[in-house]
Amino acid sequence: MSIVVTGATGHLGRLVVEGLLEKVPADQITAVVRDTAKAAALADRGVRLHVADYNRPETLSGAFAAGDKVLLISGSEVGQRGPQHQAVIDAAKEAGVALLAYTSVLGGPAADFSLADEHKVTERAIIDSGLPYVLLRNGWYNENYTDNLPTVLEHGAVVGAAGEGRVASAARADYAAAAVAVLTGEGHEGKAYELSGDTAWGFAEYAGVVARQTGKEIVYGAVSPAEYQAILTGAGVPEPLAVILSDVEAAIERGRLDATPGELSRLIGRPTTPIADSVAAALKG
Repeated sequence: MSIVVTGATGHLGRLVVEGLLEKVPADQITAVVRDTAKAAALADRGVRLHVADYNRPETLSGAFAAGDKVLLISGSEVGQRGPQHQAVIDAAKEAGVALLAYTSVLGGPAADFSLADEHKVTERAIIDSGLPYVLLRNGWYNENYTDNLPTVLEHGAVVGAAGEGRVASAARADYAAAAVAVLTGEGHEGKAYELSGDTAWGFAEYAGVVARQTGKEIVYGAVSPAEYQAILTGAGVPEPLAVILSDVEAAIERGRLDATPGELSRLIGRPTTPIADSVAAALKG
């Protein structure tokens, strides 16, 4: 039996594999990767590699075996993820895996913003497959915001179209720890976990956190969704993605990403990482 992680060289996948290495022997972990060069450090530690591409279903043959626990980390190519995820589900079903875990989105079927559409399709496909499953409905990452700190500091503003909406974010490492807990634990089959940070924050608050930690004047520049979309495209973001991101801002204003059920902290056995801590870490580089 192996624990198999798809997308294992991505930001989340690497953290999951690191967490697994603390819990199980390396030879019980298989990393599904597109590029072995990016996974060389994992191979050096004894992790097994399987080269596969979501877009080439035949490459998934042999990635999974009967009894494996599999983590399907959602693909990053918005608009392509439905068939990509289906290829993984089909391969997992053919192999007869013991558990298929999937990184979905907070709210699952109730999520009413376009970025959630492919996640909802994937959740339904997993349930319909008949495989034992667990849905990890991840909320927003602190890093969604702290990765943009250079731009915030350059302009002295946190710009967004979420109005007074709030976000219950957590660090990427928190979500990775939840995946590790599920993959190495028991009794998670058939569960759908709504995972989010312990505390929701607003964007004026976030601007204040950055201001206090940098000593710079940082304001929250609230704009309309149309203005936000124009800012993104002006910065070089492809228009289809800018439309999706603007739609997420509107969803935040509607309160779709502010839920704090506490399921993430319960799974990982500790409080989630506050946004202020992630800001401090990002500023240190």
